[in-house]
Amino acid sequence: MISQINNKRSLYVLSAAAFLSVLDIFIVNVALPTIKKDIHATDADIQLVIAGYLLGYAVFLITGARAGDFYGKKKVYVISMCCFTIASLLCGIAQTPLQLNISRSLQGVSAAFMVPQSLAYIQLLYPDQTMRAKALGFYGSVAGIASVIGQFLGGFLPDIHFSNELLKALDGWRLIFLINIPLGIAATYTAFLFLKESKTERKGSFDLSGVVLLSLALLCLVYPLILGRELGWPLWSIGLLVASFLLLFWFVKDQQVKMKRGLSTLINISLFSYKDFTIGLFIALFYFIAQDSYFLITGLLLQDGLNVSSSETGLLFVAQGIGYVLGAVGSVSLISKHGKKVIQAAVLLMMTALVLHVVLFNMASLDWYFSYPLLLLYGMGCGAVLPSIMSLALQRIPGDLAGSASGLYSTIQQTAIALGIGLTGGTFFSFLGTETSKTAFVDAYMSATGVNILALLAVLFLLYKLPKQVQAGIVIK
Repeated sequence: MISQINNKRSLYVLSAAAFLSVLDIFIVNVALPTIKKDIHATDADIQLVIAGYLLGYAVFLITGARAGDFYGKKKVYVISMCCFTIASLLCGIAQTPLQLNISRSLQGVSAAFMVPQSLAYIQLLYPDQTMRAKALGFYGSVAGIASVIGQFLGGFLPDIHFSNELLKALDGWRLIFLINIPLGIAATYTAFLFLKESKTERKGSFDLSGVVLLSLALLCLVYPLILGRELGWPLWSIGLLVASFLLLFWFVKDQQVKMKRGLSTLINISLFSYKDFTIGLFIALFYFIAQDSYFLITGLLLQDGLNVSSSETGLLFVAQGIGYVLGAVGSVSLISKHGKKVIQAAVLLMMTALVLHVVLFNMASLDWYFSYPLLLLYGMGCGAVLPSIMSLALQRIPGDLAGSASGLYSTIQQTAIALGIGLTGGTFFSFLGTETSKTAFVDAYMSATGVNILALLAVLFLLYKLPKQVQAGIVIK
């Protein structure tokens, strides 16, 4: 009983990493116009507010996971949470675009070392597959709720203005970063008190060459995907994309050779012998391309196309959050009875909601507030899918591979977000061009939503390839 209480307490402490890291991905989306005006930023500067965080996050995730195995998960978790809090403070007091973007990158790097430790700890705290699936489901639910809260706060906080002379300089948008400080301090303190240090793997040396190869490969992949379209796809961006695939190929070969020689590796290639894990990675890839880019293009359509205020846009996403909670809670018992068919039905629900979005926005006689039930519907689908796909990928991974597995999963997730911004967001802006009419925005939204529907179709196919029975997130052969 005492052990169960300690595990629950540790799970709550570890979930702070999911909440803060995901919150800071989404919280800037609605606030970008206000930030741009206040610090006199260019379009490229504002793009980097998102890109800098994602780049720092995606590039160092696997490195962060391996660091926990090598130096101790508690030590890395506490230090990275502390660094994340300091970086949030630097974002909140930034006076120039350069200062803000450097601080955002530091936030992303800190999250890259913080999040894999929390996922790996769950693997160690819950060796039983049923309990592990429930713990991962809770963790995934926290991450999903944080994404919605981030959208809401990103719309609400920039509208706050202080009349007090001492607080006048504290623009509302700065609060989206400063709210991390009390949360980060509390998370750091409780982690220091309640988490037990894990065993370290000191065999061999840390794979620095693997870190360099993988970091360069992901940087060359993510950076041009985010900024290439904005700059007109210059030759250097195409060159970086080609270089990323060559570097990834080199990295895989390097890891295989090191494993054969008994040397330390950044990724344990044997992870891919677990079929559920491999398919789960691809499910996560396509799912996060669709889900995260949805918030970006919907927010742009509402604010710039339909002239909805940032506060009202943030409030709209509360409906999505309510739907998410309903879907997450309601799907647990259904999945235990009907297996992966429930997850497939939830994906179909998301696709249906996206089609209805396009239909609604094309109807000139209807107002934007009719979006509430559609966002609720979409959120219900998300709530049933998101917690389950994390369990699908990580549930059967043994404890000694937990750090590498969680780092690789999180890397795929963040890379998918960047892909979604590049592919779906790029499609949206390409079709929009320089037009500013409602019709142009709706047409751009419809085209971008088509990309997301294709991504969800890929998720359906991959779910079909999984074993037939899925109970409470556990795949049964």
